[in-house]
Amino acid sequence: MDSSLSTFRPLQRYEQIAERLAADIRSGLHPPGERLPAERELARSLEVSRASVREALAALQLQGVVETRPGAGTFVTADAPGKPRDFPHDASPSAVLEARAQLEPAVARLAAGRAQPDAAVENLLAAMEAATDPEDPAARATWNASDRLFHRQLAAMTGNPVLLAFADHVAALMDEPLWQRLRDDSIATPGRTRIHVAEHRMIYEAIVEGDGEAAAFYSAQHINRVRTYMELS
Repeated sequence: MDSSLSTFRPLQRYEQIAERLAADIRSGLHPPGERLPAERELARSLEVSRASVREALAALQLQGVVETRPGAGTFVTADAPGKPRDFPHDASPSAVLEARAQLEPAVARLAAGRAQPDAAVENLLAAMEAATDPEDPAARATWNASDRLFHRQLAAMTGNPVLLAFADHVAALMDEPLWQRLRDDSIATPGRTRIHVAEHRMIYEAIVEGDGEAAAFYSAQHINRVRTYMELS
């Protein structure tokens, strides 16, 4: 088999949109300094979801093709036309959340069947509770790392190595630049990190108490809030 065919990977929807917008910028349709249409307008004109447009703009921002100015919009950078086309092909955050919504409530329910405390989870909760200032880069980094590992550790609490392998992969996806970009934007609003910590603690306490239905419910509720805060719903 041709090795080039065996490694072929179709572009995700957000990558297709990013490529389209980058091509429009290179062609001069959107010159340097121009404000791009709003996300909803782009979604309408391209006939795609707003979530995919948001992911595409975040990917272009990571590449320095566009920049977002709070309260003003998204603008083409001065040197955008000369930027190389080297998108990192990160997993779509929408797809990550869709998978998490299927996996994590079931993981929480199964972990509750063991109804045992976990020192690693308790340490991660404490780290998140001490790092709730989103404007502090160090605190934000601690928060993001602890958040990823918290959800991974819940899978470890099931005692099922296959579920842990899935959770390890999801944790790696949550460490990718595109996820981190959108996650950082989502927790910039004061108070949101504290809400997430409270949700994490509710999931964990339900697990320790052996209440599988509550653990699954709180897990699903948490993922829905993450999606809302990341504006991917």
